[in-house]
Amino acid sequence: MEKVLALVEARLRSALGEPDARASVTFLGTDRVEVLRFTDTENGDGRPVVRYATLGMSARPMADPTDLVADPVRGPRAELLLTVRAGLADTDKVLRPLAVLAASPQVEGVVVAPGASLDVGEPLWPGAPFTSVLVGEPGGLVPDLELDGGMDPVRFLPLLPMTPNEAAWKRVHGAQALEERWLGSETDLRDPRRASVRLD
Repeated sequence: MEKVLALVEARLRSALGEPDARASVTFLGTDRVEVLRFTDTENGDGRPVVRYATLGMSARPMADPTDLVADPVRGPRAELLLTVRAGLADTDKVLRPLAVLAASPQVEGVVVAPGASLDVGEPLWPGAPFTSVLVGEPGGLVPDLELDGGMDPVRFLPLLPMTPNEAAWKRVHGAQALEERWLGSETDLRDPRRASVRLD
């Protein structure tokens, strides 16, 4: 477990640079989850972004809740990534909600995969218009991390904040349809204060 997390942290550092802050959260009956913060000012448009990455979710493979016995080696592994514009909201308060989402495979037996909705039941940070996220496709910002010993690779899954209206619309129409709406409206998904995309 520790070896996997060391490799994951090394991959995060190679892709995102040195973290400028980190926090750890432990929930009863679960392994510790850390959240690392990376500030990026070299993104090409002059507006800095803050990236939050979980570290700890990939220590164990995610298991289908219908499986009678969880396989300790095989099964999907992942960490979560959230990117927001810096300085527009108190987004550092997202650390605990992110840790809650990262612990959900252990706590609730869910398998987090692209296209899924994850809801924390409260604003992601103070004043945030979002209480849930859409899990995006991996392989963009941080490449998958291959592991030895028959273990599945660690995938780094981007999280896209959703307003309650967007989350309700996505439940009916699906993740792809919502992403197409965002794309068609040129929605800045990194804006921590953005309004819901037009859904009529």
